[in-house]
Amino acid sequence: MKLKKIAIACAATLLGASSLAQAEFSANIGATSNYLWRGVSQTGDDAAISGGVDYAHDSGFYAGTWDSNIDWGIGSGAEVDFYGGFANEIGDFGYDVGAIYYYYPDSDYDGSDFSELYLNGSWKWFSGGIAYTLWGDADKDAPFSDGDLYYFLSGSFDVADTWSIGVTGGYYDFDASKSMYGDVDYGHIQADLTKSAGDWGDFTLTVSTAEEESGDDDTKVLIAWSKSF
Repeated sequence: MKLKKIAIACAATLLGASSLAQAEFSANIGATSNYLWRGVSQTGDDAAISGGVDYAHDSGFYAGTWDSNIDWGIGSGAEVDFYGGFANEIGDFGYDVGAIYYYYPDSDYDGSDFSELYLNGSWKWFSGGIAYTLWGDADKDAPFSDGDLYYFLSGSFDVADTWSIGVTGGYYDFDASKSMYGDVDYGHIQADLTKSAGDWGDFTLTVSTAEEESGDDDTKVLIAWSKSF
């Protein structure tokens, strides 16, 4: 689940000078001892460095890009995400609808690109969402081609001024041919303890586990740091 400044600048130009006064640009960097995505390591349980650029407008429209190193056991590579959508709030209820494209530029990862549509909602301490795989480079009978569904529910709350706890549970329902790939659907759960260190960013301790069908069912403990500016 945040490259090119020129692309963001072009988008801002199209909105016009008056809109720019209501727009905000931000960037983020991060480091983790293990890059987990939906309960599965994307780096073979090794460390990852990431970073991204975001554009947000007061109306609720946003766009951004984010990238990280990856290693699926077929050689070192990169993941570059491009996304955009609309997010807003109605009282205590927040919603976010958008699309994301997962791009893997290295030749070892040919056939891995895919895109999703997503709808997320939040209410007070709780949030949840669904993502639908709209298109993928993979074989049409394989996972991450099209028709996959991912659901999640999470809850988080502050336990002190600078400390928070979160728990997330997710389930991947693949549209892959069961006769060819067997049962690849899986669930996962993770717990996060986050410490906000102000100008030094946020530090998070995560414990995560996924079902055997994920192919990566070892319980994982990792530490991550992130900062936005």
